[in-house]
Amino acid sequence: MNRKGIVLAGGAGTRLYPLTRTISKQLLPVYDKPMIYYPLSILMLAGMREILVITTPRDERCFRDLLGDGSRWGIRLDYAEQPKPGGLAQAFIIGKAFIASHPSCLILGDNIFYGRGLVGQLRTAAEREQGATVFGYWVGDPQPYGVAEFDPNGCVVGLEEKPRHPKSNYAVTGIYFYDHQVCDLAAELRPSARGELEITDLNNRYLAQGELFLEKLGRGVAWLDTGTHESLLQAGNFIETIELRQGLKICCPEEIAYRQGWIDADQLAIIADSLTKSGYGDYLLELLARDG
Repeated sequence: MNRKGIVLAGGAGTRLYPLTRTISKQLLPVYDKPMIYYPLSILMLAGMREILVITTPRDERCFRDLLGDGSRWGIRLDYAEQPKPGGLAQAFIIGKAFIASHPSCLILGDNIFYGRGLVGQLRTAAEREQGATVFGYWVGDPQPYGVAEFDPNGCVVGLEEKPRHPKSNYAVTGIYFYDHQVCDLAAELRPSARGELEITDLNNRYLAQGELFLEKLGRGVAWLDTGTHESLLQAGNFIETIELRQGLKICCPEEIAYRQGWIDADQLAIIADSLTKSGYGDYLLELLARDG
């Protein structure tokens, strides 16, 4: 399947003011990389090479300057504007022409995923031809999230957005896999009380059809939301700790593209030479040296 990816990197980022008064939240650094590198890398790890970045009219130029057309990573990047926040499901209205009749995957631009077994679960979801797949993550306080309800056999029977009385501790994370129906189903949605097209409403459409699957992320997987000053700092500290301890980078698009065979050693060396002053390029050159 030629599954296409979408990174939703819009919004005003008001919870991060004054940091985001003049720059998109997804362009802020999370330790040694721009935030958008992390969700973009997840789509690449899941095997997607055609990706749409949806952002604001103000910020599109900055994303183009940072990411280009994706060719240096062996992928294709397109861009679209979200003039004002209209809900996560609006991504499938904006991205309809890009998706066409293909299956797709939406990931939020401020979500970071990392951990054991994650790539396998992503690939399983990517290979599922029919229906929708969401990922559940156990959290201590599920009230701020979309929350899954399960029957005694562990099957999803309900999804509720920001419930006052959550029926489980499994929050639905910011990555969603859909089949070819998604744009048509999104077009049938009506705005919620807050005037947005809710992703939970879209997922409930699939649930009503008996076509919603939920993959539970294990205790060895980290899911980080970087929407506040505190969570942004925590995410940066987490990435720093793991990278310095292991000597391996988390969500490095250049490394992923190289390991996937989308770029060769010569192409990686050219990228590395342009980044050596920051130390990031030295890491890429070390990859080549180890493989050599």
